Amino acid sequence: MKSLLNIYLLAIATCAFTACDDPSGVDTNNFTYDFESSTEGWTANYSDYPAEWDKDRFEFTFERTDLPEETNEDSKALMLSGRNISDDLFMFVKTKITGLEPNKNYSAIFEIELASQYPEASVGIGGSPGGSVFLKAGGSTIEPDTIMEDGSIRMNIDKGEQALSGSQMKVLGTVGIEGNEFNYQLITLSNTNDPLEIQSNASGSLWVIVGTDSGFEGTTTLYYNRIHVRLQ
Repeated sequence: MKSLLNIYLLAIATCAFTACDDPSGVDTNNFTYDFESSTEGWTANYSDYPAEWDKDRFEFTFERTDLPEETNEDSKALMLSGRNISDDLFMFVKTKITGLEPNKNYSAIFEIELASQYPEASVGIGGSPGGSVFLKAGGSTIEPDTIMEDGSIRMNIDKGEQALSGSQMKVLGTVGIEGNEFNYQLITLSNTNDPLEIQSNASGSLWVIVGTDSGFEGTTTLYYNRIHVRLQ
């Protein structure tokens, strides 16, 4: 069972993937993904590296799999892993949301539950495995994708750089955990206090993206257990 099946999630369960009435009278769209039966339309990729480099060196992996045993949770998750050899690796997952009002402005709040094993105060090459890997979430009317720019593979949206937010992605925090042990545990990060302004396109759809911007020159392996998107 998911660890965050609490009163809040039970309250929104009946309106997941639909518009609901907010107590303030503002229409709210809630989208919750827990990956129990499938990837639910989420795909993955990575960016921020020289285009001529051998991509195999990054050891990039994306799959739907079980959470690590030490989380004590019998759940499926999206595992994303990559080796940062460029000192600036960005790994992300994305999906398309449809059924919204066309050309509508929304305030987007993301709540991400993921399994991380990297202590916030740990030390590594280039930066901390926990404290120098920044979780970001955002959205765009166009599909977030990689492009060639000045000999490097970059994003076609403004995600910001490492600890900095961009116009289309917000920093939610780091993937660091408490303590000194490298053991997987579930953590939850959100931009509740810093909503992202986003607009749907003419067909009433938009893309959402979640990813990590890394300053740690090593391998990062994370498990996305639940992604909740609230569009108000």
